Amino acid sequence: MQEQVFSAPGRIEIGGNHTDHQHGRVLAAAINLEARCSAIKNETNLVRITNAQYGSEIVDLSDLHAREDEKGKSAALIRGVAAWFKQKGHAIGGFDGMITSNIPAGSGLSSSAAFEVLIGKVFKGLFGSAVSPLDIALAGQFAENVYFGKPSGLMDQAASSFGELVMIDFANPQNPIVKKIPYSLKDFAICVVDTKGSHADLTDEYAAVPFEMCTIANHFGKEHLREVERELFYANIAGLRKYGDRAVLRGLHFFDENDRVLKQAEALEKGLINEFLELVIESGRSSMSRLQNIYPSGSTHAQEINLALSLSEQLLCGRGAWRVHGGGFAGTILAFVPQEMKAEYQNRMGNVFGDDCCHFLKIYNI
Repeated sequence: MQEQVFSAPGRIEIGGNHTDHQHGRVLAAAINLEARCSAIKNETNLVRITNAQYGSEIVDLSDLHAREDEKGKSAALIRGVAAWFKQKGHAIGGFDGMITSNIPAGSGLSSSAAFEVLIGKVFKGLFGSAVSPLDIALAGQFAENVYFGKPSGLMDQAASSFGELVMIDFANPQNPIVKKIPYSLKDFAICVVDTKGSHADLTDEYAAVPFEMCTIANHFGKEHLREVERELFYANIAGLRKYGDRAVLRGLHFFDENDRVLKQAEALEKGLINEFLELVIESGRSSMSRLQNIYPSGSTHAQEINLALSLSEQLLCGRGAWRVHGGGFAGTILAFVPQEMKAEYQNRMGNVFGDDCCHFLKIYNI
């Protein structure tokens, strides 16, 4: 038996803010920060993982039922990925693995999705499971939803599993269309800025976004906004206001953002970088004014995301782009910074949010 090394990258979201849970489109990219696992078969039913950051886990694959005492733990993700493989008839087995990762936890770069994809790649590589990148992504989502106890779409796992820059259409979430997008962003540094805002007590804020969007869809007898015709939505805005103007605005955001992803992908394919950057800024402004996920409702003190976006606009206007990154309310923003402005941008943001706030990233090619 020979030890093998596997890896799975983190990801950034470039377009499609809060569209995936409505079966919309996203533009996402794997990044050059990754989780790695050195693994070897151990001829048992035990997965024995040593994680340099979080300690050790032992998972007995003879019992693949979800366990309440594992909710929120990496053991749940291992057991959940294994359960998905087993349910689909794919080979699994015990192994010993050492995991390391340079993806900062809690940074909005999907360290958990990278872990899930990594476990799927280990099962595939060691035991010859005939699974596709999409299969591995679905296994990770299943593990996170059912075993770990966190509802999520498929964007994070798909971006990590496929690698590179991809447009993903979730019209059929069990069989999404994934298209790799050519790009040339060599003149710009991609920066995720961690504003150090706390995600504590934000569950209700995050949950309200899909709830309100689905409420609008339900008005038309549909489950998700992707199933509703844009023209029908616009024709009924007056009646939709009974669900609250914020819900209507979030619907407006979805329809425009979902179309904007197509425009972003087309601009990159044609090498129209300035047009692409303008679309990134449009996405961010829609998130601010319509989606309203820049800071928690009623918060007047903690507005880190808004502050970071405002500072970025002041510095990058006419030269780069900036937008909220991921779920919002607290956490990170995404900026495209001209290479010659990297030091200036890092210094400006570091003075406000700490010297370690800027993560300059590259798109990862598998």
